[in-house]
This record gives sequence, C-alpha cells and structure tokens, in this order.
Amino acid sequence: KPCPLCDEAKEVLEPYKKRFILQEVDITLPENSAWYDKYKYDIPVFHLNGKFLMKHQVDIQKFEDQLMKLELQND
Repeated sequence: KPCPLCDEAKEVLEPYKKRFILQEVDITLPENSAWYDKYKYDIPVFHLNGKFLMKHQVDIQKFEDQLMKLELQND
C-alpha cells in the first residue's frame, strides 16, 4: 500500500544505496504477520545487519555511524 513515510525514508537513504542492500518488507502480507504484530504502529522500521536500528524516521547520524562501524568490521 502507499506509504509516504517509507517513501521519505528511502529518499533520505538514496545517497547510501551503494553501501548497503535495502530489503523492504511488506508487513501486511500474511507471511510477515510477526513483523506486523511487532511494528504495526511504528513504520517505517529499520534493521541493519539483522539488528534493530531505528523507527519512524531516519536518524541519519545514527545510520551513518552504524554503517561505518559495520564497514570497518568487514574490512
């Protein structure tokens, strides 16, 4: 379904798209009911490398810090 908050978040993350893989999850699909139960009032939600990072909107400083830490660990 249309999600203006998700669209806004994707715009903010656009400059970083070469540094990570964005995987979108539609929590309204039956197979994602666990995510729906957990996050139905908190979209969008962001996980980085399988760990919860933030919700509602992109905290760009937090995102940059965590992405850089992850990149340094993988070098």
